[in-house]
Amino acid sequence: MYRTQNIDSNSNATNAIRTIALGAAAKPAAAKPMISVAGAQQNELLRALSRTDLEALFPHLELVPMAAGKHLYDFGSKFDYAYFPTNAIVSLMYVMEDGATTEIGVVGREGVLGVAMYEAERATCSAVVQTAGYAYRLKSSVLRELVASGGAMAQLLMRYTFAMFAQLAQNVVGGRHCTIEQKLCRWLLDRLDRSLSDEIKVTQDTMATMLGVRRETITMTARKLQADGLIQYRRGTVAILDRAGLEDCAGTCYRAGKIGFEQMHATAWSNA
Repeated sequence: MYRTQNIDSNSNATNAIRTIALGAAAKPAAAKPMISVAGAQQNELLRALSRTDLEALFPHLELVPMAAGKHLYDFGSKFDYAYFPTNAIVSLMYVMEDGATTEIGVVGREGVLGVAMYEAERATCSAVVQTAGYAYRLKSSVLRELVASGGAMAQLLMRYTFAMFAQLAQNVVGGRHCTIEQKLCRWLLDRLDRSLSDEIKVTQDTMATMLGVRRETITMTARKLQADGLIQYRRGTVAILDRAGLEDCAGTCYRAGKIGFEQMHATAWSNA
């Protein structure tokens, strides 16, 4: 938009000049959250790095909010960032051609999502934030350079890949051989391991979708677990009352999938 500005009569200029009105001054950009050692170490992979290696990442790390329901990536999409969750929990979902969905894995503060070892790599599943929180994100290109250098991050990611493979393998075995009661107990424990409290914010519809069963099946199973004193369910919230009992109920459906992460943590801390 143009605005005409008249010159004072004492001025030597005789013609009006036109100045371009650029509109209101832009608001200053919001300052990015400061990256600190204590903050970054809320993610266990980042915590396993030495202080020197971790601080070297600070110029490349960005703390971002993770809203519930946000898709970090979908099947076939390119990986632009890797995400290191702190208190957010993310479900890895596989969507069938008919629209049916099943959870194949879960990632929280113990791990990372969106790791791409080569530029043309594409996602083979969808990553959807289930529990809102925060994560540190790192450009995929930067992570590839770190892995190519063969340093501490490369070693951590190899151990984490092994642990994730164990989780995915157990999901396959459990889906075929475990009862729905065992599956639900294991699903709740997986969330509890990544949560900061003993309460899990989740609806029965969500649990049914994640486990690939009908809502009525979840309702009956949750009632049984509540009658056994293991959980207390009220609208949208599951409170864990007896973790040991929940683990006994889940059996190997839970323990086998946890072994890989326990080995990863033991090795990472011994080398830190």
